Amino acid sequence: MTMLPQRNSLFSQTVNILRDEIGKGTWTHWLPSERSLCGTLQVSRNTLRAGLAQLKRDGVIRSVHGAGNQILAVASSGRPRLRSQDVALLMPDPLEQLRPSQTLWIDELRGLLSERGCRLRLFHGHQFFRKNSRPALQKLVTCNPHGCWILTLSNEHVQGWFAETGLPCVVAGSIYPGVDLPFRDLDHRAMCRHAAGVLLGLGHRKMAVVTHKSRRAGDVESEIGFVEAVAQSSHADAESAVLYHESTPASVCSVVRRLREQQRPPTALLVVNPYYYLTVTSRLAQMGVRVPQDVSIISRDEDPFLSFVVPTPARYIVSPHIMATTLLRPVIELLEGQVVTQRVSRIMPEFIRGDSVSRPPAAS
Repeated sequence: MTMLPQRNSLFSQTVNILRDEIGKGTWTHWLPSERSLCGTLQVSRNTLRAGLAQLKRDGVIRSVHGAGNQILAVASSGRPRLRSQDVALLMPDPLEQLRPSQTLWIDELRGLLSERGCRLRLFHGHQFFRKNSRPALQKLVTCNPHGCWILTLSNEHVQGWFAETGLPCVVAGSIYPGVDLPFRDLDHRAMCRHAAGVLLGLGHRKMAVVTHKSRRAGDVESEIGFVEAVAQSSHADAESAVLYHESTPASVCSVVRRLREQQRPPTALLVVNPYYYLTVTSRLAQMGVRVPQDVSIISRDEDPFLSFVVPTPARYIVSPHIMATTLLRPVIELLEGQVVTQRVSRIMPEFIRGDSVSRPPAAS
């Protein structure tokens, strides 16, 4: 957006700016949502709606129930103008619902881009992550042209669509097999191989991964790394299992109960997601199971609150600044119209031993 409406005659200037941007081809086919436009123009919802009503009377746009405001007077200049200094980040949930560790690197990246005169805009919505999300994604990118898109917590449907369209894009996370997109992520496979090695070295022979059913690419890599490390170890009696839950406390508790009801329950667990680590340890405490005396637990992921958990969790830590700076280079290359020079980058986090792991009871 080239300018913001002045405080005098907000209504008329809002109308003029909307008309000008439509004429320039900033938006084609559909206007962004009212919420997005209010934020961009920095006007109230009432002022914006008055401006939209005027454009409807002038035949520039029309309201389509359940879809938004469709542009009727499309500019004849052709292709939409890319705002090359704008970067869009697409995620399923709003920022306030993400884990703190995720919001920290997003905030770091926002600052790094701002120093270079670029703006990071956030978009979210589960409608973009469904199997039939193609129309929603097409409308999103058409209404919001950007120089580069960042996909985080993305699934194979979103990644596949961006790969097919060829839009400038980088994945903050791991990619799925068959998807050709540049990506930056933690090395989940190596990280979980290391976790299995730590537990095997302490004498554990029956271990399990507790994870959710989302099957994100990084989670799949985590399972593969842990299972293959156990299978390839020199301990013939070592075995591993992967248990899935429905991403709710009740479902996690159900998994823990099933584990403890086994004739020979695992003596060590690797838990994906620090929130579920908290649920697992809390449920074990209710059952009278001690950590690490009765069962050792490693959290695959870090979050600030884990520093206040007793016993201190064993976990993997990476600085939000490292994640942000690792993403910055391919984003700047795409904004400048260049080819991403390093399409794959995996970060190996630091392992914090903590106090939640020890030798198994039989080996003490």
